[in-house]
Amino acid sequence: MDQTLARIEELGFQLPDVPAPVAAYVNCVQSGNLLFLSGGLPIDGERKIIGKVPTDVSVEEAKEGARIIMLNRLAVIRDHIGSLDKVKQIVALNGFVNSEPDFYDHPVVVNGASEFLLEVFGERGKHSRTALGAAALPLNVAVEINLTVEIES
Repeated sequence: MDQTLARIEELGFQLPDVPAPVAAYVNCVQSGNLLFLSGGLPIDGERKIIGKVPTDVSVEEAKEGARIIMLNRLAVIRDHIGSLDKVKQIVALNGFVNSEPDFYDHPVVVNGASEFLLEVFGERGKHSRTALGAAALPLNVAVEINLTVEIES
């Protein structure tokens, strides 16, 4: 088992099966040493975090959804490169929150993903970031996140 996967388990989590894309795209494209991961959704088996933040979904539940997305995205990375230990740097994270027009805590929701990446990867988990509100997201999910990741050559 790689050290990064062991760290995830030490934190009390398991990587899920790689989620299948829900439309006409792929989960991940590699260009050189960069992986570009498609937007992930907060789906964990039958559990889906659906609705507008903060009306239908609390900020805390949306943060949990962001962490679920990261687990799903890490499963994609591991499937693509074989080991999470080959991740050199999380480069960029873009988070979109399905929110009410007067909600302004998008960064708090997206922190669920950013903080998790820092816990898992330490310095390698530091990244640039965008956190935006959206009028609607696919399948009415509360949050969607994509990543750019540098891997070892």
